[in-house]
Amino acid sequence: MLYRSRRLEALFGGPLGSVSYAELAALVDNPEAAEAEDQDYKRELTADDDKKREEFAKDLAAFANHIGGVLIVGMAEARGIPSKVMDTDVSDQLRRHLQQVAAANTAPPVRFDMRAVPNPRPEVSGRGLLLIAVPRSPHAVTAPPTTPTQKALRYPRRAASRTDWLSETDVATAYHRRFAAGADRSARLDTVERELLSALLLDGYPHLIVALTPEIPGEMVMNSESFDRYRTELQGVSLLIQEEDAFTTIRVGSRRLIATDGHPDGMLHHSHCELHRDGSGTFAQRVPLRFMDIDYERSTWLPPDLMVWLLMSALNILALHARDRTGATGTALIRAALVQSPPRQPDDPSRRAFPFPLIVDYGVDEVPLSTQSCTYADGEAVALLDDLAIEGPALVQATSQLADEIVQASGIAEALPVTSAGELRQAGWGVSLRYAMTKWARAHGINVVSA
Repeated sequence: MLYRSRRLEALFGGPLGSVSYAELAALVDNPEAAEAEDQDYKRELTADDDKKREEFAKDLAAFANHIGGVLIVGMAEARGIPSKVMDTDVSDQLRRHLQQVAAANTAPPVRFDMRAVPNPRPEVSGRGLLLIAVPRSPHAVTAPPTTPTQKALRYPRRAASRTDWLSETDVATAYHRRFAAGADRSARLDTVERELLSALLLDGYPHLIVALTPEIPGEMVMNSESFDRYRTELQGVSLLIQEEDAFTTIRVGSRRLIATDGHPDGMLHHSHCELHRDGSGTFAQRVPLRFMDIDYERSTWLPPDLMVWLLMSALNILALHARDRTGATGTALIRAALVQSPPRQPDDPSRRAFPFPLIVDYGVDEVPLSTQSCTYADGEAVALLDDLAIEGPALVQATSQLADEIVQASGIAEALPVTSAGELRQAGWGVSLRYAMTKWARAHGINVVSA
């Protein structure tokens, strides 16, 4: 879901996307589950007249203008503490109606997720609890006021368990922070990427480099106990279809974890991953060297299926770190680059280039030969962090967007192994990877197409 809260997940007993009806019902009479700045309850939500539409829009914008939050519909409360499960309509029709009300009565329209949690008893079909999760971002209520107000701007904000209205200065500040956050995120991505390049020991060899930074940063706890746990986790990580461990050496760096697949100060390791305390992360993989002759000239050859596999694995590893170790949430800004020869330092133009030019190609008749080699190709995208952390079609979609931009630098229109619809093309995978990728895709609900 768009919004994640470590506090609420601990209270509910699990992530918003998987919490059960029984876990939500267990909130009744729990003082720790009282209404708060990030949590509210309603018996029902119909939004079928002007007053109710205005109230719903105000509830959404109030969460968005503060720190985000969750509205639980179908629960009565007494003095802010949930007192009884009432069950409410959780039909698709109601949820479509609420989406339309939000779009028509907030500006810009508030982004939010709705999840129906039906009552498991068969005699209560179509009723249960409705979770509405709202991430942080400034929004105004545009519904005509049904009561007199002097607040012409009408920007509500959650304050403890009530709603206040933002002043014009508050609104201007909120918008400034929104745009600054976008610029800050791009700058943060540049920073972690530069730090990775500074740490790479294998300059002169082609590398695939992936960097990610979350919209809403998290905070990774770092002490001896947590490091032992992180080290065990990372030593068990593998690339998506690879059984052997991806990392063997895990160490602590400045506000980060550093994971490699070999000796940290030698020429043996081929992977280098830096996982930052705020949820940002970078991953560099030395490209396995393959050669082919084109027009009597030897080139370094990277098959697109291998690039897609490494790219998809890196996105998943970085997103899992951001979501699970730091509690980051929202979207993620991601960048992937295929570099013929990374510089030893980011600002140093001198390179010890590998002697043969780098091309992206199958080397078989499935795709025309690349029209040109490239020394640097990159792609950039924004995706939901949770989507990247889950092995499924959305992860494939994000990979497809980045991979397409990378192969286009070599004169190929699209990366054949994956599609923008989140599918795998069976014909796009070489023999060595085809069986494993097909098995992986089918195990995770990813469609495999033959063309």
